Amino acid sequence: MKFSIIIPTLNEQKTIQSCLSALQPLRNNCEIIIVDAGSNDQSIITAALADKIITSEKGRARQMNTGASHASGDILIFLHADTYLPDHALQLIEQHIGSKRVWGRFDIRLSGNHFMLKVIARMMNWRSRLTGIATGDQVIFVTREAFASAGHFPEIALMEDIALSKALKKISPPICINAKVTSSGRRWERYGLYKTILLMWSLRLRYFFGADPQLLAALYSRGQFWKS
Repeated sequence: MKFSIIIPTLNEQKTIQSCLSALQPLRNNCEIIIVDAGSNDQSIITAALADKIITSEKGRARQMNTGASHASGDILIFLHADTYLPDHALQLIEQHIGSKRVWGRFDIRLSGNHFMLKVIARMMNWRSRLTGIATGDQVIFVTREAFASAGHFPEIALMEDIALSKALKKISPPICINAKVTSSGRRWERYGLYKTILLMWSLRLRYFFGADPQLLAALYSRGQFWKS
């Protein structure tokens, strides 16, 4: 079973080198694909650290779809540049994935010093198990065939991970791996933990009721509840 790790980047100069360095031990049966949205990230990525470096139009969903179209792996893994896989991640996926369960995600921990980051991560993991919905921070993995059957990521400005999860749930329940990926808690600390919790729930609720993802993405990027 061959894997393709697809990493969308946009101005990730501070994180991309360490992200790629952590992935090097996996490259025996895994290709690494960087999809950069026209930033300067490509200039600091050497060919020795990634198998393919592709330029795409801006938009995380569009970038991940572009990466998937260039991937040769049986399993696609969508990884954010500030997120790190757990030990033996590929073996864990291979152990669980099969004909009856064709996609899934990992549990998550958030890096940072505030004690509430552990609580937030635990809530994210519980919610995901209850709803069968995965977020991009939890590192979604999926067979190539199931990804195609689900129609790929919808190319919307935000909530593309939610939309893909809903489509994949119609094919099979998700695999929820207990091993934890480590994702940056920088956004939570930057805008305030409690405010960000409320903001994320607000954005999800508005998306559920049909709000424009472009507007939601603008609010998300500014850490705001309402357009000023």
